[in-house]
Amino acid sequence: MAKLNQIIAVEKGVKSKSFQDITTAHQRVQKVALLAGISRTYQPKDEEGEQLPPESTRVQVKAEDVLREMSASLTRLFDVTATKDWANCSARADVVVEGRTIVAEAPVSYLLFLEKQLVDLHTFVKKLPVLDAAESWSLDPSTDWWKTDPVRTIRTKKVPRNHVKAEATDKHPAQVEVYYEDVPIGYWTTVKFSGALPARRVNELLERVEKLQTAVKFAREEANSADVSDQRVGDAVFGYLFG
Repeated sequence: MAKLNQIIAVEKGVKSKSFQDITTAHQRVQKVALLAGISRTYQPKDEEGEQLPPESTRVQVKAEDVLREMSASLTRLFDVTATKDWANCSARADVVVEGRTIVAEAPVSYLLFLEKQLVDLHTFVKKLPVLDAAESWSLDPSTDWWKTDPVRTIRTKKVPRNHVKAEATDKHPAQVEVYYEDVPIGYWTTVKFSGALPARRVNELLERVEKLQTAVKFAREEANSADVSDQRVGDAVFGYLFG
């Protein structure tokens, strides 16, 4: 008895051959000259007349033969595909991660769907925003945001000052240079907030997705190793169509 994965493996080749056979059959029946034949003989009016040999052209393609050959090729395709689809209805497997059954008795079609979705989810999780590692974060219960510890910084103001480079004399005025001095006038207390995720959380989510991806692949392989019963539908279909 064949396995489902063996049927899947040969299906592509059968499809390809059937397509080639149909293409060839279509081309053969479109060549009108190959379907035509003729036979003719010549008889002169009198015995002294010119004698000509008979002429004949054989029919090279019979449409019924083409139908029969095409039916044989397509019957194989119809049977292989039916065998696969019938088996897919019954081939099932559990998706198990670390002993925990996540999805029970999933059919092959759903396992293929899961595989595709998990690829997209993996991409999504991998690009989730992560908290800045340069800061120290804690969860604020009141807002459910991540926040940093308060940081106090001084606010300053530039105040002009005079620097006397030379005192005034009876001949020259004082030489004064103006400069600015930063003078503290207050304090900023800053707390940063973020809705991003800690790196460990993102890594944990990625690990879960990857474990589930592996489990789904194992389940698909298990389901595809199920025994299949050969289905014979091609004869009935083409017996009706071309019989």
